[in-house]
Amino acid sequence: MARPVRIGVQIQPQHAPSYALIRDAVLQAEDAGVDIIFNWDHFYPLSGDPDGAHFECWTMLGAWAEQTERVQFGALVTGGGYRNPDLLADMARTVDHISDGRLILGIGAGWFEKDYEQYGYKFGTAGSRLNLLGDYLPRIVERLRVLNPAPTHHIPILIGGGGEKKTLPLVGKYGDIWHSFSDLETYGRKSGLLADYATGARRDPSEIEHSTTWPGIDEAPAYVEAGVTLFTIGISGPDYDLGQVRQALNWRDQFATEIPEV
Repeated sequence: MARPVRIGVQIQPQHAPSYALIRDAVLQAEDAGVDIIFNWDHFYPLSGDPDGAHFECWTMLGAWAEQTERVQFGALVTGGGYRNPDLLADMARTVDHISDGRLILGIGAGWFEKDYEQYGYKFGTAGSRLNLLGDYLPRIVERLRVLNPAPTHHIPILIGGGGEKKTLPLVGKYGDIWHSFSDLETYGRKSGLLADYATGARRDPSEIEHSTTWPGIDEAPAYVEAGVTLFTIGISGPDYDLGQVRQALNWRDQFATEIPEV
């Protein structure tokens, strides 16, 4: 399946003392030509002042649904254990309608211990959090199936992570987009494993788009050759500098409009 190479930006909702700074960054990113705008689902900053300014993920996505006109958007990624999965599906369906079908439902197992402890969630272990994600994904899919009104279309599910025994099988069964955090060599090996899991789930592996963090202009072509078609650049407040994003967009437009068919 041939796909165009796409550039996303993760507008990290940290260190912005005013939401207006985030709103402006979203507007500038859409005007610049990005394909997708992500935030993240944390309750505290991940860098800098650990108790610095921060805003919540899903209420923000509802605002983005109204503010934006063209881009897809979503969380990179929703913490799987932070919300009842049926409620999360309903939230996603509602934001999908508000945006006329532009939401990506990004989800992962969660990992930032402070989020859990400060907001009263059980942190558990990496294994227990992945098991919970495995329990939640079929509930999300089923709830999306029975909601009235139904979603405007099939809401793409992005799953972040690279665990070979638990995460990749979930991507193979439920994911429309796989976001990897691996270096190129590791990515290639895990990509092969994902293809096997997808085939085992009676899916065409080419149905799953491959995504990763922007590696820079020099390394990006090798990732495209290996199968990645979505790159995301993270920017943080309060400045939300889009300089690197604009460089990536220029690269996309000049050198990487489409990957070869596989």
